[in-house]
Amino acid sequence: MFAKDEKHWHAIYVKSRSEKKVAERLDEMGIDYYLPLVTTIKQWSDRKKRVEEPLFKSYVFVHSSPKQHIPILNVYGVLHFVTFEHQPVIVPENQIIAIRKYISDYDENKKTQETCDLQEGQMVRIISGPMMGLEGRLVSAKDVRKLVIYIEAVGQYLPVSIPRTKVEPIVEKT
Repeated sequence: MFAKDEKHWHAIYVKSRSEKKVAERLDEMGIDYYLPLVTTIKQWSDRKKRVEEPLFKSYVFVHSSPKQHIPILNVYGVLHFVTFEHQPVIVPENQIIAIRKYISDYDENKKTQETCDLQEGQMVRIISGPMMGLEGRLVSAKDVRKLVIYIEAVGQYLPVSIPRTKVEPIVEKT
């Protein structure tokens, strides 16, 4: 088994819409936590507003040792650890890193969408990644995080789904 002081990432299940309060309480206790938040625009009848929402509703990740589990469970709003066979499930570090990367890309894609108004039918160039330098016509820009581009390759059109941050518009000469 694991040493009593060895820390691992775990997911805790919390009361609905109390993720931020639980994170605040964990922070006050000095417990390392991760609450992945994404910024979205909420529409009310009279206004729109940017709000930060948890990526995973009712979940917060904690980096804790077994001796910290009881104090964590005593935090108001925490319901239980996510378990398998009555043992808290260890979330691998690489999955936490992947979530952080996703959040980073998500935020970057939001900024790109706001600052770079791409139009369907417009020519674009891939500026990073394995297909860097390829050019194609933007077919769909409906998804916040992804674009669909058709790239002519070997006399065929190849649909590619790519993040907004990896393309730039090509100014077509008239």
